[in-house]
Amino acid sequence: MTALYEYRKKKGLTQRELSKQLGVTQPTITQYENGVRKPDIVTLKKLAAILGCTTDQLLEPIEI
Repeated sequence: MTALYEYRKKKGLTQRELSKQLGVTQPTITQYENGVRKPDIVTLKKLAAILGCTTDQLLEPIEI
């Protein structure tokens, strides 16, 4: 599970509801949540605003 999935669930949104608010397709949300695709910075900022968190909280930890 990704942070995006966890924050979406906490907010009580379905993938479809989030996709409509974000202006993308539901499969795009699925790809973001499965780590197949990463949102660009503008989309990431919109996601954070919708989900009530920071962009840093949505990003997965970087392993060094």
